[in-house]
Amino acid sequence: MPTNPLLRFRRSAAQLHALAEVERTIRATDTKCRRKYLRDFSEAFQSYRRVLKIRDLEQRLSSCDILLVGDYHALPASQHFTAELIEKLAATGKPVVLGVEAIVARDQHILDEWQRREIDSDELRSRIRFELDWGYDWQPFRELLERARAAGAQIYGLDCTPRQDMRSIRARDRHAAVKIAELRREHPDAITVVLFGESHLAPNHLPKILGELRPSDEVRTVLQNVDSLYWLSAGEPDDLVEAVEVNEDVICVFSATPLEKYEHYRLCIERWKLFHSGRLDLAPSFYNLISSLFQFLNVNPYATGSACSPEFLVDCFPEVWNVSSDEQLDRLLGRRLSTRAPKVRKILSQQGSCFVADRNVIVARDFRMPWAAEQAARFVHQACRGLRKNAVHNGADEFYNKVIEVALAFLGSKILCPSRKLYEEVDFFTGYSKPDHEIAQLGLTRRDFHRLLDWIVIHKDYERNCSHYNFPPKKIDVSHLDATQSQIAVTLMGHLLGSELYVAYVQGNVSKRTIKNLFFRQTDKPGASRTLYFRASQISAPNTKTSKLRMVS
Repeated sequence: MPTNPLLRFRRSAAQLHALAEVERTIRATDTKCRRKYLRDFSEAFQSYRRVLKIRDLEQRLSSCDILLVGDYHALPASQHFTAELIEKLAATGKPVVLGVEAIVARDQHILDEWQRREIDSDELRSRIRFELDWGYDWQPFRELLERARAAGAQIYGLDCTPRQDMRSIRARDRHAAVKIAELRREHPDAITVVLFGESHLAPNHLPKILGELRPSDEVRTVLQNVDSLYWLSAGEPDDLVEAVEVNEDVICVFSATPLEKYEHYRLCIERWKLFHSGRLDLAPSFYNLISSLFQFLNVNPYATGSACSPEFLVDCFPEVWNVSSDEQLDRLLGRRLSTRAPKVRKILSQQGSCFVADRNVIVARDFRMPWAAEQAARFVHQACRGLRKNAVHNGADEFYNKVIEVALAFLGSKILCPSRKLYEEVDFFTGYSKPDHEIAQLGLTRRDFHRLLDWIVIHKDYERNCSHYNFPPKKIDVSHLDATQSQIAVTLMGHLLGSELYVAYVQGNVSKRTIKNLFFRQTDKPGASRTLYFRASQISAPNTKTSKLRMVS
């Protein structure tokens, strides 16, 4: 398990700072986190044997009798992963059985009615007293149940009460093991997937009892997002490690970052506090991301005397509008953002939150990593430049300014949320084979889309090999793009530049100081945005050291 400590540090520094604030809040509320039963889990998994590719992972999982999947109840990504796992197992043709901790076994008759479609999901939610007895977010769990039912899986409740008393937690393990053994007898040919709280999956907890009851079954534990294993995997050469093998019987998959885990847990705590009022405050989560990115950039938001930023950056943190319903959203947009309502509404539906720069407001419907991190990075970029709108002298200034904004928003989100997928230049070439219906969704004909890709490819070649050109090719003038092509080009080129800057930083070719300078750089003068874009592209090119180019703040 050789991992690089420097890579781990570069990938994890910002996230660790953000985690510190979240953990302080959680420790102040959750007094059970120091109990021995929970420590058994955290102490059991401190290292792994090797990194697993997805194809190896799927092969290992499809050959088992019982899969014990660790669930971090507050994290939607845990339930989403399980839903995808069930769909993939069902696609192999084998029958699948799903057992869940969230529903107690005594309510099986209600769950059976729902599986027969005699009642709808809302009635199921009410009759099993989901909020009162379980307390976590219903939406991701409902999606898991519906996707499992659509895949043909039989679903069973495995838990028993009392749930809140740690003194009875081992009794709940024995109860669950007996129920799983019954499922194996009833469905001997099926793969049994068990979604249970991660702390129950320590080797001497549920797996040990189940092994004693079903010694001939092949049982494999699938952990999700274990902190210690995640931090170790951050030192691997690959940007995204999707799974690791802990030992012969234990695998850990990574579907979220520790920061994402604990932010969702903190939001759960807030929901429990505000259960009766129904109002959830997302502002602390966004402010924590903003503060952590400032910390990463070595910017003190409480300092004074910055030449381009306000006296106190902390005084300029954006207002966060929490939106809990369509009616509330309509009122807010109609009263305050009427001219931008369609755009904001579209971004909210896709990403859950939207930073409106000229109003210095984050409109938030829910908290989704990494989109929340991207909105935080958009604010930080604007704040570093002084919360003022850059002057636009011509179409090229506007185009390159937007590309830089997208690039730094992506870079900031990747720094805060390393699980975000990187973009590569090869993605442009695969775009030529996009099906017609996907191109039509972009608002372009195939011919215009191919012209756009040609324009980007030539532009990238000029960026990389400008010394081979006597003059910039006329074909890369932004005037050759119509409004729709320009908008798509901004997104594609911004994501690529942000990805290249992140890779260069992780590899040590771009310093943190250089990234800070990019966030602070003013582009008010004519041509400044274009110049900054090409400088950023050059310093992020492979095998380019920061010292070869001056980046003056």
